[in-house]
Amino acid sequence: MFGAVLILSATMATAQETTSHSPYSKFGIGQIREDLLPQTRSMGGISTGVRYQAGLPILNIANPASYSGLNRTILEAGLYGNISQLAKGAAQDNTADFAFSHFGFGFSVARNHGIAFGLMPYSDLGYNSSEMRTMGNITTRQSITGEGGVNKAFVGYGFSPFKGFSIGANAGFLFGELKDNQTVTFPYDMSALNAKSQVTRLIRGVNVDYGAQYSFALSRKHNMTIGYSGALNNTVKERTSQLITRSQPSLDPDLENVALDSLPQIAAGTRHLNLPMKHNVGVTISQGYDWMVGADFKYADWSGFQTRAGEPSLGKNYGIAVGGQFKPDATSNKYLDIIDYRLGFRYNQGHIYTNNTRINDMAVTVGLGLPLPETNFGRTSSRINISAEIGQQGTLQNNLVRERYININIGFNINDLWFQRRSYD
Repeated sequence: MFGAVLILSATMATAQETTSHSPYSKFGIGQIREDLLPQTRSMGGISTGVRYQAGLPILNIANPASYSGLNRTILEAGLYGNISQLAKGAAQDNTADFAFSHFGFGFSVARNHGIAFGLMPYSDLGYNSSEMRTMGNITTRQSITGEGGVNKAFVGYGFSPFKGFSIGANAGFLFGELKDNQTVTFPYDMSALNAKSQVTRLIRGVNVDYGAQYSFALSRKHNMTIGYSGALNNTVKERTSQLITRSQPSLDPDLENVALDSLPQIAAGTRHLNLPMKHNVGVTISQGYDWMVGADFKYADWSGFQTRAGEPSLGKNYGIAVGGQFKPDATSNKYLDIIDYRLGFRYNQGHIYTNNTRINDMAVTVGLGLPLPETNFGRTSSRINISAEIGQQGTLQNNLVRERYININIGFNINDLWFQRRSYD
């Protein structure tokens, strides 16, 4: 009973002894992943003004106006890996994880009309912290952990109403579970029952985003694309429930978390969450297959998001990204000359405030586009895209956690000429 009282009255521990993924994912609905594929992540995350890469259209989910440029069927799939070093004061911890990254499919339905659909992570939740507390002669370990995530299944359409100008929109369905756990254990008393409270947040809702692009020639060899993408305050539902259990301590890990009894699941009801209003502006300049450079300016207003009780309000996010790619010689027979080499940088003034400090994020990005041999008489081309983000989030000041990370994204891309009427059967 004493453990149950502790777990109901406990507040979030500020001491970070062990943490998985990012400690800052506990705010809001987790750490936002963004609608970026490896080929744009590796250029600092520029995407709003990206329509073509190395002279070919790409599946750019971040701006659905780009779908109007699809003249081939594109299939995308990939994986994501993360290595983090977390530090607070003199303490450090290392974490790593590996997960599904994305699946996307895009194709042309008519000249200057394209459709895309797929599945991507929208946000991740993954934090873990604990501390020892002593009250009289009773010592407890109090832990908080978070797990789960929100996924986004989307379908989008883009078209060009007149030469050079394109518009488009994505309709996405957000779904997933976010679990926040608080646990009290008695490490020095095997006769005391451990207590655990698990709060589950079930997320469901529709998210709509949109975009526009205008492309024109700067000269005989150079082109420019100016882009805009955004989203209004989409609203999703959050249904919350809580389950409190007690378990007998055991030296056998298989029996450690077996619940002896529980309180009935408490439904906290349903509420509506306002997702942020977003505005992104970007520009790219390119020279055919040879090179492309660009920049994005990003804004998201999280101040209307309904945080949980006791959680600080979220703010506004301002970001900038610059990057580009080059190919040494598209006509060369040497493999190293036909690889796409990518480089970029991004900086975000974050929307998270904790301990009177804004949590900012910055990273340098690098990547490669590795072409595979063409098949089907040149009708089918494939590419492996690899990106790495080397960055830092947070700070050691004000009793906070500094997170240094390396994010690895690997994507496999197939471009093929499908849905073409044959001249002969």
